[in-house]
Amino acid sequence: MKHFHILNRRSFLSQTFKTSMAVALSTLVDIPFVMKRALAEGSIGLNGKKVLFIWLRGANDGLNSVIPVEDPTYYSIRQQIAIQKEASVNYAGTTGGCFDATQYSSDAAQTVRATADNTYSYDRAIRLGNGFAALHPSLKFLAPVYNAGDLALIHRVAYPKQSRSHFDSQNYWENGNPNNNLSKDGIFYRTIMESGLAHSAPLTGISIQSALPLILRGSDAAMTNLTSPTRYDLLGVPTPAGDNKAYAAIGAANYYPFPAKRSRELLDLQYQNMSNTLRIFANIDFSDTGNTFVDNVNTDADSAPYYLFPTSNAKNGGYALHANNANKYVVPTNYYGFFGNLKAAAMILNKTDAIIAGTELGGFDTHQTQGGAAGAHSNLQRVIGWSMYALRKYFQIHHDKATWDNTIVITLSEFGRTSVENSDDGTDHAEAGVMFVAGGGVKGYGQGNPYGVFGCSTAEPIAWKPYPRTTQASTCGTMFAAGFPESATTVNPVTAGYLRRSCDFRSVLGEAIRDHLGATQNQLNRIIPGYANPGENLLNGGVSSVDGVQIRGEVGIL
Repeated sequence: MKHFHILNRRSFLSQTFKTSMAVALSTLVDIPFVMKRALAEGSIGLNGKKVLFIWLRGANDGLNSVIPVEDPTYYSIRQQIAIQKEASVNYAGTTGGCFDATQYSSDAAQTVRATADNTYSYDRAIRLGNGFAALHPSLKFLAPVYNAGDLALIHRVAYPKQSRSHFDSQNYWENGNPNNNLSKDGIFYRTIMESGLAHSAPLTGISIQSALPLILRGSDAAMTNLTSPTRYDLLGVPTPAGDNKAYAAIGAANYYPFPAKRSRELLDLQYQNMSNTLRIFANIDFSDTGNTFVDNVNTDADSAPYYLFPTSNAKNGGYALHANNANKYVVPTNYYGFFGNLKAAAMILNKTDAIIAGTELGGFDTHQTQGGAAGAHSNLQRVIGWSMYALRKYFQIHHDKATWDNTIVITLSEFGRTSVENSDDGTDHAEAGVMFVAGGGVKGYGQGNPYGVFGCSTAEPIAWKPYPRTTQASTCGTMFAAGFPESATTVNPVTAGYLRRSCDFRSVLGEAIRDHLGATQNQLNRIIPGYANPGENLLNGGVSSVDGVQIRGEVGIL
């Protein structure tokens, strides 16, 4: 049984230690921390850079998140759920950034919002300034993040031979091996293994959700998962009341006389890491009482700043400031558990040496009554928008080990949804969707890129081609391109309406792992195997050898 990837890829070990695996493990444990880091390529875990991921489970409808309002067909095929334009707004204009709906009801009238206005009184598409795309109105809190150049909105993201199965597609996003269900370790797990820290640091990768996701799972090291940030349970003993018992159990087990061939050194290390993890968590206040993080501005000119992580009615927007007025909530009340998990993930990145942390948000499988400017999907967009806004402010104002400049936030979602709404006023499983990437180091609007939108305009390297669509397979940019396995020359666009990819999700994650976390290109080739296959064109773009679709490669957001 293998224990360390680090042994397999360190040439000095293979040349110097010719004895058994047990001896190699024993020797490795004695190597000082600095020496261990020196053995690893790149700077993952050494440069202070961190990643926070949010899984949007169920498949977010990207066409109603980042909306192609200048494609006239959008309105003809989404008559019930389309987000309408504001009559006074020039969406085709390309001057300025995002129209900030948090402050104005119209970018033409420039009407300042009143304190008593409902938080989400604006119900029209929010212009993004690239001449083609707009935001869902419930994403309005993305406007200040976008205008600061700290947000990239990447449209038409998928992978070759897209599966329409939630289970398969989530596996492929998490293992980084599309159409391969045999790969059982995740992209971020392999990233941490490449750092050389997986067996020497108590916390490297952590998730706050019901179970450890595949993206952090692997056979050679155990990442950490908390099902509840206020009642974690590493040894079957509740904390903090049971901490002393847990430490005593660890200490007793640590001196049990294991034979050398049973990898005593490895067990010592595991016990040490577990003990250190318990002690780290004991010093972090995950409770709602400890949720004291507030904004540094008064939204809607209210009398006090809003809490960044709404985990109760009293901490949800301006509710408590307006005589318990529910119209002043920034998020729906049924997402307090999610924001408790999000807060915990952010705090762990900020208070520990953890490299990657994340959580999940469900409910995106909107087959029925999806809604347009209001409704089920709108509520989910409110959560996304406020999450990005809150994380930016948290890491700017309350930063310790994680600053906004050294942290990026990435959303994942297994596929997009049909361009055409169904008979139940919802959308079905399709192909490409949207990724949100935010952080102080992101090259969004005005930060090396003219706009913060990628993949949603007619001026893209792979242009969005509005209806009417031709029968040529080269029209893979159109909203009506056929998805695998249907033929692009025979599918009926009105009944199918798949949005074909122009960017592979692995190119987005690859750029983050190499250019942000600090992996070398050789490491990235191991973390995401598709990079080692020139035909996949994940780096520089081209026609995919897997399915013949042209993709752009890496977007250039970092």
